[in-house]
Amino acid sequence: MSIQYHQTTLDNGMTIIAETDDDAHSSAAGFFVKAGARDEATKIMGVSHFLEHMMFKGTDDLSAEQINQGFDDLGASNNAYTSRELTCFYASVLPEHFSSAQTLLAKMMRPALRQDDFDTEKGVILEEIAMYADNPFWVLYEEAIARHYQTHGLGHRVLGTKESITALSRDQMADYFNQRYAADKTVVALAGKVDFDQAVTQINELCADWQQSVGERETQMPKVGADTFTLKDERVNRGYLIGVAQAPAANDDQRYAAALLAQMLGGMDNSKLHWALIETGIAEEAQAGYDGLDGTGDYFVYASGDPDKLDSIWDVTLKQIRALKDSITQEELECLRSKMATAAMVAAERPGGRMQRLGRLWTMTGEYQPLEDELEKIESITLDSLRSLCDQYPIDKCTLGKMIPA
Repeated sequence: MSIQYHQTTLDNGMTIIAETDDDAHSSAAGFFVKAGARDEATKIMGVSHFLEHMMFKGTDDLSAEQINQGFDDLGASNNAYTSRELTCFYASVLPEHFSSAQTLLAKMMRPALRQDDFDTEKGVILEEIAMYADNPFWVLYEEAIARHYQTHGLGHRVLGTKESITALSRDQMADYFNQRYAADKTVVALAGKVDFDQAVTQINELCADWQQSVGERETQMPKVGADTFTLKDERVNRGYLIGVAQAPAANDDQRYAAALLAQMLGGMDNSKLHWALIETGIAEEAQAGYDGLDGTGDYFVYASGDPDKLDSIWDVTLKQIRALKDSITQEELECLRSKMATAAMVAAERPGGRMQRLGRLWTMTGEYQPLEDELEKIESITLDSLRSLCDQYPIDKCTLGKMIPA
């Protein structure tokens, strides 16, 4: 692949980055806004995700139908998502439709925020919250994250709560939009068959009048808890547990080792928890994961099974966590390094995957890292670096939550 990297910053502070490939058969664009659940005041928790929905409800010049039909007419693969860290709006199209797709994305980023649209969509958000409330993993995970980060914004629920969304007003959303959806908080990532200079000219024409942001994100290491709690729910008949522990930040090169370590401990198959809990019939589900964040990061360990066996499930899980440092083998390391490298390469084979990697990495770190450098960092993970990580970020020092039948 003949990948060329480009970067520029507009006068209003907006950054545009691209990995162009003249041989690609598609083009991709994404607007990455540094606005997520952690940036919200607690009383307006969920506004970032709600605002994501409102972007599709129309602008002063375009109706919701025109936006949706516009993407359909271009044959676009488009969507949006919100996390604790950012909100992203993206589209992949054939190269001949790229300019039109980029125009549509830029225009929808300035929504009308009409009161009647706001009122209608509030009902949709409340239904979504209710739907997730029926998912034991999600309920337990959100509660554990909230308790782990205590009063810090990283403990906020991405969807918000029934109470915060019900009380949220259209004007509060508009104020948040004006503070966070600003030029200097937005990165436009492009990939595939793209004329970069032409794209920059077009984005500048569409976005030159975007406002500057108000305030900066707090990225100091937050104070975290390590308590234990139990939820009782009459709707469940199984037992669930989750542990949340600190991990390397998104801009820490140890993030690659952390992701590999989490996979080794609790990947969906052939992991230590899989063999110790699922293959032995002790638990029905077992997994672990890593999430690199701005200024910090976290691991989670999750399992479910017979409520009467929940303590035994945690004992086995804890045993595997504490034995992890000394049980890592060179063979396991080489296998998982290959899997990580393969996943990175497969994602990069499509412009849409490159665009996502490019945009998320820049939003979180403010840096560009070629795929080749990332592969080198994955290959440089050693047994010593994994063992050191186990000491530096002990997974057993966690906030532990359980859910059992009422």
